This record gives sequence, structure tokens and C-alpha cells, in this order.
Amino acid sequence: MSRSILRRMAPWITERVRTNQRLLLSSAVAQSSPSPQSPEPVHMTDNCIRRLKELCAKEETSDGKMLRLSVEAGGCSGFQYSFSLDKNKTTDDRIFEKDGVKLVVDSVSYDFVKGATVDYVEELIRSAFLVVENPSAVGGCSCKSSFMIK
Repeated sequence: MSRSILRRMAPWITERVRTNQRLLLSSAVAQSSPSPQSPEPVHMTDNCIRRLKELCAKEETSDGKMLRLSVEAGGCSGFQYSFSLDKNKTTDDRIFEKDGVKLVVDSVSYDFVKGATVDYVEELIRSAFLVVENPSAVGGCSCKSSFMIK
């Protein structure tokens, strides 16, 4: 009697196994494929935008210049931010634009600064572009030019 039950149940069990395999495979493909949504932006404050416009207005050769943000090893917390004006872009750069001003970040640095906010700060001891909020950073030094990653 047990063999007859197994013979009757075999097609049903086989179908359930195939269905589960299809579900698992489709789930794995969905998780491994990149999401179609746009990348998480790097934000610029109004002060950052204002200062970039001032710098570009002062320089005659500023056509197409962008603020480049990169992350380098070093600093007192492990990594440090580096800012420069750059008119060159590479194929792996991500460009974020707001009010006609462009911020460019290379793909390696982007992993460290996605979702961050860039500001321009004027203080008694210095005036500089700074990353004021970075969700990827867990801490840093008081000068805000270096950070530790989560």
C-alpha cells in the first residue's frame, strides 16, 4: 500500500520541487542584478554651489570645470577627502549637477561618499569645501577632513 501512495504522490512532489527551484532561481537573479534606480546622490549645499559659481566666474579658463571629490588613504582617521577643480572626466566618474554646477566623484570614492553632503565653510582659520554629512562615515577628526568608514 505504501508504494501505491508514493507512486500517486511522486508527480505532485516533483512538481512542487520544480516550482520551488524556479522561485529560488528567480529570487537569486533578482538579488544579483543591479537595481534600475538611479544611484544615491552626493548632495551640495547652497554655499557650495555659490562658491563654485564664484570660482568659475573668476577664472577665464573655467569652462567645464567641476568640483572633484575623491577619497584617499591617510589622514588621522584612516581616509581623507580631497577636493580639486577639474575639467576632465573619465568613464567611471559619477557626475552630480545642481543649479548648473557639477560635482564629480570617481567610482571608487563614490562607495565611500554616496549620500554625503558637500558644503563650503568659511571660518577664521580656513575656508574650504567640506563633507559635512556622510552616512558611510562612523567618525573622524575634528578638522573634518578625515574619517573612518562603517
